[in-house]
Amino acid sequence: MTEWMDKPVWMWMGFLTLVGALLYIDLGVLHKKAHEVSFRESMLTTLFYVAVALAFGGFVWWKMGAVPFKEYLTGYIVEYTLSMDNIFVMSVIFSYLGIPRSFQHRVLFWGIMGVIILRGIMIAVGAALVHKFEWILFVFAAFLVFTGIKMLVAKHEGEMDLEKNPLLKYLRNHFKITSEFHGQKFFVKKEENGKLVQYITPLFVALLLIEAADVVFAVDSIPAIFAITKDPYIVFTSNLFAILGLRSLYFSLSAMVDKFAYLKRALALVLIFIGGKVFATPLLGLEKFPAGISLGVTVGLLAWGVLWSLWRGKNPKKVA
Repeated sequence: MTEWMDKPVWMWMGFLTLVGALLYIDLGVLHKKAHEVSFRESMLTTLFYVAVALAFGGFVWWKMGAVPFKEYLTGYIVEYTLSMDNIFVMSVIFSYLGIPRSFQHRVLFWGIMGVIILRGIMIAVGAALVHKFEWILFVFAAFLVFTGIKMLVAKHEGEMDLEKNPLLKYLRNHFKITSEFHGQKFFVKKEENGKLVQYITPLFVALLLIEAADVVFAVDSIPAIFAITKDPYIVFTSNLFAILGLRSLYFSLSAMVDKFAYLKRALALVLIFIGGKVFATPLLGLEKFPAGISLGVTVGLLAWGVLWSLWRGKNPKKVA
């Protein structure tokens, strides 16, 4: 049987076909016409994507076993939570460029297409490095611990200043950008001195900025998932399902993301735990850290972050 990265090709093709079908239904059916995504529509779409991700987890359990399923679920939860900061960044980009809510879904949809390619390349490179140089897992782990500690001790960050963004400066200096929108088009041609000149629209600028932001966030997420499992199939599928679900959640969570103040601290502890267990495994004489414990600790810490944030929001004076 033909295999690619230790899995039958049909498993890879089956997953990509599933993702392709989901994206076709999303853009070709549900969002064929541009409209503002309501809170209800956003939540229903998010629940649908979560249900599909869990159902796929059932397939992983059936085909690969209970341990890979736990690793898949842990990876999915961690990747989903790590991408929460992406919501804030997307919100700032859309607000800064004045992108109407009715056009935002199109940008996020095509952003997913770019993410599939970029994450696929980064995961393939990461898998090759881990396979050839297994010690690189300890580098990933040290990076995660460092990142987690940095998140814990860092002071509250100020507002994101897009005026200083190097990519935006480059686009403004090297491309003609329209000041107005042309429906959902990314490119338009305008007549100048009797010639048609190519312009990019603010929608395309937003798309490029969001893609660049995802690459930055992947620097954290790729080491995190490889510290959970070395299986490229689980790494890729959990990544993609997390991104699909989070993009749909954006429309309902973008206005509330700042209410979960302690979720970031909980995530920092998760990163420290995930990185720490890579070092602890050989010290404890284990061949592999128990997947059930990893899943339980991850869910427990993130649940604490959400519940503590909600409780503090209702009782601000009771918490120091």
